[in-house]
Amino acid sequence: MHHSKSTKNLAKWLSYIESLHPKSIAMGLDRVKQMIDRLKLHPKFTIITVAGTNGKGSTCAMLEQIYTDAGYQVGCYTSPHLLRYNERVRINKQEVSDDALCAAFAAVDAARGEAASTDASVDANSEIIALTYFEVGTLAAMWHFIQTGVDVAILEIGLGGRLDAVNAFEPDCSIVTSVDLDHQEFLGNTRESIGFEKAGVYRPYVPAICGDPNPPLSLVSFAHEVKANFKRVHHDFDFTLDGVDSWRYSAGEVAYLLPTPALKGAYQLNNAACAVCAVESLQSQLPVTAANIASAMHQVSLAGRFQTVSTSPHVILDVAHNPHAARALAANLNASRTPQGQTIAVFAMLADKDMQGVVQAVKDEIDLWYIAGIDNVRGAAAEELAAIVSEIDPHAKFKTFSNANIAYQQACIDVGENDKILVFGSFYTVASVMQTF
Repeated sequence: MHHSKSTKNLAKWLSYIESLHPKSIAMGLDRVKQMIDRLKLHPKFTIITVAGTNGKGSTCAMLEQIYTDAGYQVGCYTSPHLLRYNERVRINKQEVSDDALCAAFAAVDAARGEAASTDASVDANSEIIALTYFEVGTLAAMWHFIQTGVDVAILEIGLGGRLDAVNAFEPDCSIVTSVDLDHQEFLGNTRESIGFEKAGVYRPYVPAICGDPNPPLSLVSFAHEVKANFKRVHHDFDFTLDGVDSWRYSAGEVAYLLPTPALKGAYQLNNAACAVCAVESLQSQLPVTAANIASAMHQVSLAGRFQTVSTSPHVILDVAHNPHAARALAANLNASRTPQGQTIAVFAMLADKDMQGVVQAVKDEIDLWYIAGIDNVRGAAAEELAAIVSEIDPHAKFKTFSNANIAYQQACIDVGENDKILVFGSFYTVASVMQTF
């Protein structure tokens, strides 16, 4: 039975690790830490952990670009993916191959103990360790980074921080980009409870960067309690806009004048400042020049973050799915507004998100809503979303569609010369439309 697993392709491995998920799983990092010992995952390279409600992916992309430009071997692990699982595991900005992922999954699966009979390295009497999809993925990514011998690994926290599988590894620097309400069912209903979960990535005497301008007390006090080297935006480091095309990073004696990041939007300066602060705090381990940082700002890109994918018609994709991200999206739309021309929103969300809060945040920037369902158990029905839109804005013009692709096709037919199409509300919404390109 077990020897046949080696012939699995990536699709088979992914459906297998999805099926592993035990329903009554014990929260906590004990299982992952046992696995780290079994797999001997004791990396010698620098680790940067990135948590936050929004801005994690962008901050990871900036760090990845800076260190790649500086000539290091850079591992980057992020989630979720839009089109392919391989997007989650990258080396020097290149997605890892199917074969490499399969090898990593096989190594992790063997160490769980399922293959004890065929693998002498695991004691046949040792218990089988139950793992979630994300836990397997995290262990596999780290296994691959160790095999490859990277210089630095940038690891994005999947959910929260304190109990996230990524947090089982010891970082050399931790970032919390922002603290806002999302995933309340796991993290609590207040910014204080969420702040505590995210602060769990901070470590004693290690740089602990906070990109939230108004962080919850829980996060600040945790950082001080564990004696982290706490660095907070607008206090210990700062950024200011300097004209249209440049911005200034400053921290104590250090100051850089840098090009505006290629990732568009005011909030990206916040993410960029966090990334630069991390790079500065690790200069003794991983030296980087000002020129590396500047060229990285020009080049950095990330799918689905206020991303223009077509100019005729003008199509923008944005994965914003909570009110905090939706407010940033609204500001970007407002800044890129043309006097004539309408914005058609292709909009679909998961039902467990704050749909009201998202609609409220963007309603003034949208002229026509093309509301769709998502083909996922957690997806909100188009009718449910439409009811929310018309309740919040009784004058809203909307149409409903069974899925985002059909909504998008109709938007392409209806779009005028000066109009733009915005696709947003969820990673699923953006992914389904991306597949049509």
